Amino acid sequence: MASRAGAVAAVALLLVIAPIGAVAYRAGGIWLSAPDLAALRFTLLQASLSAAISVVLAVPVARALARRRFFGRGLLITLMGAPFLLPVIVAVMGLLAVFGRSGLFNDMLAGLGIGRVSIYGLGGVLLAHVFLNLPLAVRMVLQGWQSIPAERFRLAESLSFTPADIARHLERPMLAGVLPGALATIFAICLTSFAVALTLGGGPGATTLELAIYQALRFEFDLGHAAGLALVQTGLGGVSALLAWRLARATGFGAGMDRVLALRPPGGWRRAADAMVLVLAAAFLLLPLLALAFRGLPGLWDLTPSVWVAAGRSVAVALVSTGVTISAALVLALAVARGEGRRWLELAAVLPLAASGLVLGTGLFLLVLPVIAPHRVALPVTVVVNALMALPFAFRLILPEARALEAGYGRLSASLGLRGPARLRYLVLPRLARPLGFSAGLAAALSMGDLGVIALFADRGGATLPLMVQHLTAAYRTDAAAGAALLLVGLSLGIFWAFDAGGRRAAA
Repeated sequence: MASRAGAVAAVALLLVIAPIGAVAYRAGGIWLSAPDLAALRFTLLQASLSAAISVVLAVPVARALARRRFFGRGLLITLMGAPFLLPVIVAVMGLLAVFGRSGLFNDMLAGLGIGRVSIYGLGGVLLAHVFLNLPLAVRMVLQGWQSIPAERFRLAESLSFTPADIARHLERPMLAGVLPGALATIFAICLTSFAVALTLGGGPGATTLELAIYQALRFEFDLGHAAGLALVQTGLGGVSALLAWRLARATGFGAGMDRVLALRPPGGWRRAADAMVLVLAAAFLLLPLLALAFRGLPGLWDLTPSVWVAAGRSVAVALVSTGVTISAALVLALAVARGEGRRWLELAAVLPLAASGLVLGTGLFLLVLPVIAPHRVALPVTVVVNALMALPFAFRLILPEARALEAGYGRLSASLGLRGPARLRYLVLPRLARPLGFSAGLAAALSMGDLGVIALFADRGGATLPLMVQHLTAAYRTDAAAGAALLLVGLSLGIFWAFDAGGRRAAA
């Protein structure tokens, strides 16, 4: 296991360091003008506020989902995770349909005699990031609640604990272990906000570093300046990745007997508060999806065969990259849980957070350009980058459960002589089925929506579905673009649901 994990870690480190090295070589140096410093300040501000708001709002939502059982709960959890799985540009289209100048929210304000509000600028960037990342924060916090064995809650009930006592002795210690890692992870995600800043930034005062990199490449064609900004972006990502690595820790409640939590949840005003929290969160996250469906349904009939070919290509890329991601994350997580080369293996797993897909894609483009035409390796490079970008999330989700597995069953499995494939089949996969399924669904959906890497490498004949949506939008075929976007959303959610539901069924 140690040698296998070491090989996986070495390959992951090489695939991250080599592109960054190519970018650094082209940069030649780093210099920041006044607009660049303004972009740096705005990047840090929006990422900090977005992460804080997302995590703070996630706590009451996750608590309500953890302690309430109602018809459609599983479907609601799946649907509430949809925004994080959406391609960013498609998610922004849905937000504009609801909160834009002519959206439903402003129409309601106008009907009440209140002036319309603009979501462009910092407010719009925060709105989009909370919409995209609140579901991830909810799932991370909810998994923390589910990691508390049911026996702890049963003991609390037998001791006549009040809800305040349960919060003090069980929930707050769990949150202290989960929230710092969730904050650092979402902060790292919000650093790479190119599409959000491009569509909702609202001018020079709301420019991020990635948008500045794009402007330097697209409008100024200053490769050195763009590479220098990319190095700054990589440095910020590296710091946030280090924080996510250092702050992730086990909750310390130990293993249980896998009993279903069957306690009486608190009633009274707490029941009403939980219901209100779930209704508001569901409305905020699902209304933009309904708006997308309403606009995209007519365009489904205008889709050409090339769109369906691109859709098949996207699914194939997603499945292959997901297999690579989950295999690497599982090997690394199990090795770290067993204490084998912990520090450098964890570093290899979270290091891709230090570089956005745009930076990695640019570096790989510079590396392959002297050797082969980039469009010939478009799909393999897309698979590699997508797998790398999903690896930190999969590792972060699998590691706590892997540690709990080793703490609760490691010695027993060793005494029984469970090793190799037998250990994987009878212990690891059944015990880790839930996080493995969720991680696989997340990785596949993120790969389905990737646009940056394929746009750098592919020609029109090798386009994936997100790139096809961009081509249709640029050609002003709005109905067909909306239909293709809806197809992309359906495929992303469908592939996520298939993996996530499979993991839950295997864990049942």
